[in-house]
Amino acid sequence: MVECGATVLIAADGGGLTLLKEEFPNLETIHLPGYRMRYSGTKSMNWQVLASIPKIFYRIYQEHSKLKQLIAQHKLDAIISDNRYGLWSKKVYSVFITHQIMIKCPPGLKFLEPILRGITGYFIRKYDRCWVPDMKDANNLSGDLSHERILPSLKFIGPLSRFSHANGTSHAKKYDLMVSLSGPEPQRTIFEELIMEQLKESQLKSIVVRGLPDEMSSSVNGAVVHSHLNTEDMLNAMLASDVVLSRPGYSTIMDLAAVGKKAVLIPTPGQTEQEYLAGSMKERGVFYSVSQGDFNLETALDSTHKFSGITMKPQPALLKEAVENLLAKI
Repeated sequence: MVECGATVLIAADGGGLTLLKEEFPNLETIHLPGYRMRYSGTKSMNWQVLASIPKIFYRIYQEHSKLKQLIAQHKLDAIISDNRYGLWSKKVYSVFITHQIMIKCPPGLKFLEPILRGITGYFIRKYDRCWVPDMKDANNLSGDLSHERILPSLKFIGPLSRFSHANGTSHAKKYDLMVSLSGPEPQRTIFEELIMEQLKESQLKSIVVRGLPDEMSSSVNGAVVHSHLNTEDMLNAMLASDVVLSRPGYSTIMDLAAVGKKAVLIPTPGQTEQEYLAGSMKERGVFYSVSQGDFNLETALDSTHKFSGITMKPQPALLKEAVENLLAKI
């Protein structure tokens, strides 16, 4: 957007806002509260998600109301919403970015999928355009999440990655394993403790990125531990590692595809989107995945040799076309 001459205002919350400030220090930023979901480590996440629906709707209402103030205050001409359902407006052109047109439910809650399809469709149709960061054809990353259901406003813009500039960069090996932690608490911490305990028993050279931008780094049990790494340091660590172990968030999968690294994917328990993505990648022979409860580090690393990994570069022409069409509307 900036390269096309637009003035960009970033609105975000929490760790995401911290990261965006770091990556784009010259852009104006404002705090816009997000949904901030936190789940118990003992109760079913599925039912916790259901119980949180009223809170999510309230947050959508709040952000929609806040957007009206921001439009007036900053004289906004367009909005690009990263999977936030309330950031649409009848007054200015608005775009919704998501890879998840179809929300997956666990087997016991499949009956809710048509209801969720109606709810998400209602909000997505409020936007003038829906950008999907993936390829439209069969060689894609998101599978059924964005290809099973086609909406009139969909525009596939190719995968997006902060490592799009890597361009096949090589790097001398420094680590056997890179661990990238992320996701909602307390499961992030539960996963970290599980990994660190198994790393302690191994002889692996490893680097662990905890996914906590506001905390300090340290060294634990011989592993190099960072609370957070900026884009370049994260890329260098990934390139210097044989295997990456992480949650299968969609942004992570796009990063892995941009760099072409092999990976072990451990979905957050009960998070059906991650479970679907991990299962899909495993079924296609791309990445090894296993549930958190069944995870064994030695077995996981041995199994990566049976999987090919994937390389799928961003498509700047598709993104440029989408941006130029947006700017032509305002």
